[in-house]
Amino acid sequence: MAEKPRTLILGIGNILLGDEGIGVRVIEHLRNCPLPDSVDILDGGTAGADLLDTLCRYERVILIDAIDGNYPPGTIVQMTPDELQPPNPSALSLHDLDLPQTLAMAKMLGQAPKEVIIIGIQPERIACTMELSPRLKRLLPDVAERVSSLVNQPR
Repeated sequence: MAEKPRTLILGIGNILLGDEGIGVRVIEHLRNCPLPDSVDILDGGTAGADLLDTLCRYERVILIDAIDGNYPPGTIVQMTPDELQPPNPSALSLHDLDLPQTLAMAKMLGQAPKEVIIIGIQPERIACTMELSPRLKRLLPDVAERVSSLVNQPR
């Protein structure tokens, strides 16, 4: 039997800036959840282009990050890399990840994942703290459930 394509769940963000670290906090939450053997989870921190080699090893990537889309705090949006690209100013990463360029580089190398799903969460508070705002802390199980649902969806 052929091996199933691997899926990476990647959380990115800066945990020193409160809600900006939501992607990493979701990964921490998912470490306690049952996931299929074909799924890896990774705390990508603020690694940016350093994630290129990692992204290229997977058929599918589910990426979780804080976004600034002028949504109400705690809004969860799902998008593709194309929707993250300019001219859509409503979906910009809050840190120096430069995700669109990293994914474009993987595509130019012919190594891009076949599917990339971005789960963005509108922060409530970006401040020098390692704590999520109460609103985003309450969202952790919802975001984890959404990611688990995506992992288990037939493709």
